[in-house]
Amino acid sequence: MTIGFSGCTKLDENAYDVMLTDNFYNNKTEVLSAVLRPYTHANAWVTPSGQDGWWRPSELSADQLAWPTKGPHGEDGGKWKRLHYHTWTVDESGLNNAWSLMYWGMGLCNDPIGNIEQRDVADMGITQEEKDAFIAELKLLRAFHYLKLMDLFGNIPIVTQVGEPAQPETSSRQEVFNFIESEILANIDKAPKLSREMLGRVSQAAGYAMLVELYLNAEVWTGAARWDDCIAAADKLISGEAGAQNGTMQLDPNIRDQFNTTNDLSKEVIFSIAYDYTTANFQPSWPSEFYHFKQREIYGGGRNGNNGIVLIPGVYATFSDADLRKSEWLLAGGMTNFQTGAAVTGSEEYEGRPLIFVDNIQRNTANSTVSNMSEGEENSGIRFNKYKLGNQVVGIDRTPIDPNYNNTDWNIYRLTWIYFAKAEAIMRKNGGTATPEAVSLINECRQRAFAANDWPAAAYTTSTLTLDELLAERAREFIFEGFRRDDLIRFGKFTTEVWWDHTSSDPTRALFPIPQRQRDLNPNLQQNPGYN
Repeated sequence: MTIGFSGCTKLDENAYDVMLTDNFYNNKTEVLSAVLRPYTHANAWVTPSGQDGWWRPSELSADQLAWPTKGPHGEDGGKWKRLHYHTWTVDESGLNNAWSLMYWGMGLCNDPIGNIEQRDVADMGITQEEKDAFIAELKLLRAFHYLKLMDLFGNIPIVTQVGEPAQPETSSRQEVFNFIESEILANIDKAPKLSREMLGRVSQAAGYAMLVELYLNAEVWTGAARWDDCIAAADKLISGEAGAQNGTMQLDPNIRDQFNTTNDLSKEVIFSIAYDYTTANFQPSWPSEFYHFKQREIYGGGRNGNNGIVLIPGVYATFSDADLRKSEWLLAGGMTNFQTGAAVTGSEEYEGRPLIFVDNIQRNTANSTVSNMSEGEENSGIRFNKYKLGNQVVGIDRTPIDPNYNNTDWNIYRLTWIYFAKAEAIMRKNGGTATPEAVSLINECRQRAFAANDWPAAAYTTSTLTLDELLAERAREFIFEGFRRDDLIRFGKFTTEVWWDHTSSDPTRALFPIPQRQRDLNPNLQQNPGYN
């Protein structure tokens, strides 16, 4: 799955397709390499990869995460401020890059689909069953690309053949929704069930997770609610009917197994971007987004970052002190050297002084209380600690070197998210009121975040699990996972609510504009409302 990964850092314009050599597909190895190629590319756009893909606008336009200017770093032409304040323009290079990366990935699906469909199995050295499964997998993966493109941009072109048409016309969001749904339903039974062999690939389980996401957001995306369909798709996963990555599909027993260096052994991961640094030198890209300039001292590893994304002030306080996610998934307070135990010192405003991550974004060294996207320092904001990379040196507490260092997979869908989606669908059907089943689904997930003595007070009941509380619990459980913008839109809060220094915005900001650079290249693309 590492073939051609380096090419994902070069963006082509109007990338509705990508041509591979015609003199290919001569044996099973060549066929499989073409099938796997879109997955390494997906690392670039669906994860926080250091590139402008789906993840950045999905999280940095919402109410939990921001990339503020910290001293001389992070201004980046104001792009992060425009995402935060909902003042992006049709000329945003980041949105154009997201469009290009995602359509390029879709082209990496279209090309092998066309080639495998038209070739005889004997010429490719595979069986008819393998051929059908490869095509189904690729069509499901293509549907995933369209789902995320539709999520950001709404009205987009549908292209299923390489280069045809050269300048496709815009399809409505309803038409795109229908296309995605029909593609998934037509191919899901032909794809392999989730198993250890399908780790990091699209399986039947991933197909059902896509349907859950499609139906959960159907009322926003099409105007018609599909709660029963959401529940039915969720049940396919909860029952284990679609397979499992390891043994039987079930919730992991704790809040760590999904995010550590051996999360390939998780029982609840449904679809992930799989990394294998040990044998293939394919490593996670997300440290560049989250890590401080001196993060390697904190973790005892070899990765530093751009000191970029932090929690918006006040988000940290939404986790109770008894909530294990607060201490396990978030990094706050004074930092110590993993190997020596000494205080880690800053490299900018706090050079020579202890590095202490604080729940504010303001110039504390100047005793200023002004707090906005322009007033940060190197220690501003609580940090990411959800996914663990492991350590390359022995810790001061004799923690041994992690043999799986830098192998941590990034989860796209996990069973916890399915539980929450089903619970929400049940509540929506019930007029927004929780039923015992909805409460049970959320409590099964939430209980892992509390010690036994703390759990009775933290458990939800049918009276305490309101829709607003469900949204708040989604924020805590799925922080950093890419879903916050969609959640706010679905709950009617994305353009209406105020958080930190962000004020309400125009309702049309629930969709991003079709990038002007793409419209210049393809005059058949229609702009979304509010951006003309």
